Amino acid sequence: MDKNALVEATVRTAAEGGGQLSPDDVEQVIDALFGTVEQPGTIAQALKRGERVTLLGFGDFHVDGSAPVLQPGKALNAYVHGDTD
Repeated sequence: MDKNALVEATVRTAAEGGGQLSPDDVEQVIDALFGTVEQPGTIAQALKRGERVTLLGFGDFHVDGSAPVLQPGKALNAYVHGDTD
């Protein structure tokens, strides 16, 4: 899934939950979190400062040595492996 597909899927998912987000709004949030080539995002900035970024259920972003790592959370692992109710 590329960025455009992620934006479209997020807009649809929000709408299914009763929310209303524009594609531009979603793209701005994705850029702010994950960054662009020109501007690092919030997650990258925190990792560079040596901080951990934890999204409960999704996972934990941290630096191991010099490499950024995503350690999946329990909910993400369960969903990917089909262990949800």
